[in-house]
Amino acid sequence: MTLEYLLKRIAQFFVIAFVAASINFFFPRMTGQDPIRQKISQLEMQGVGTSNEDTKGLVETYNRKFGLDKPLWQQYLTYLGDTARLDFGQSISNYPATVLSMLREAVPWTVGLLLTATLLSFVIGTLVGALMAWGNAPWLLRVVFPAFFTLSAVPFYLMGIILLYIFAFQFEIFPLFGGYGAQRIPEMTLSFWLDVLKHAILPAFSIVLAQIGFWALGMRSMMVTIQGEDYMLQAEAKGLKQPRIFFRYAMRNAILPQITGLALTLGTILSGAILVEVVFGYPGVGTVLLKAIQGYDWFVIQGVVFMVIVTVAFTMLLIDIIYPFLDPRITYRSE
Repeated sequence: MTLEYLLKRIAQFFVIAFVAASINFFFPRMTGQDPIRQKISQLEMQGVGTSNEDTKGLVETYNRKFGLDKPLWQQYLTYLGDTARLDFGQSISNYPATVLSMLREAVPWTVGLLLTATLLSFVIGTLVGALMAWGNAPWLLRVVFPAFFTLSAVPFYLMGIILLYIFAFQFEIFPLFGGYGAQRIPEMTLSFWLDVLKHAILPAFSIVLAQIGFWALGMRSMMVTIQGEDYMLQAEAKGLKQPRIFFRYAMRNAILPQITGLALTLGTILSGAILVEVVFGYPGVGTVLLKAIQGYDWFVIQGVVFMVIVTVAFTMLLIDIIYPFLDPRITYRSE
């Protein structure tokens, strides 16, 4: 990879971040809705009534506090400067909590759950798919695993509802919701982390069940494609052992498209399974976004959307850099 190409990709990443920030700023304002008035109207519907004069004064106070009384161009410049510092402002519903502090608390839960579940399903699905195409898969996998191909068409949240009904309502083996027990206080103890693990099993299992078939199907197709390649025939003609041919020649080449798919999946890890968190009441980014939408919390929604877009762009930047190391045939040279 040339330095020129690397600098070009980094520049593209910052352009994407700038465009994302701009879209994130202008789109909500194109609706013509006022988040402060919407929040106050919601409070009034909930029985928290105020007089017209109090409402007007409250709107003016909050607009001044959140900078919504300034000209649009000035709001835009301020927003770009704050976004560059990862300062997304303060939450309207949870004032004076900042959006960054809310995301800082939610992201570890989401990444811990979805990253583990995605990597687990990727490893199992890729290996099983390769074995099924190779023809040396145990008979149990050949009989049972086709069912996972069907499950790959089931959305995460629907799989979560099914598992929740069976293992939480019917058999009461796992808890219904939350990241840990309501009576627990977060602390660095073994009993607390075991409780966290118990609450994460069903959400993670719903993602794994829905993804294993997808990864296995993709890997199986690639393995079938590369088995007739010249380098495979040459490896067999040289008398190399089957495990070496399988891992060094077959899987190494067939797994490249899988890695691209994994990069895209990891890039959307903060949004791809948000509904799973909503179903299980898991304290991650999905729950934060749901509460922000319900509470007309403009700044929290902007923070989550921006973070998701930048995460996808950054992941694609990393995979572009890593690809030449995985496959020496891939080079980025200027013409």
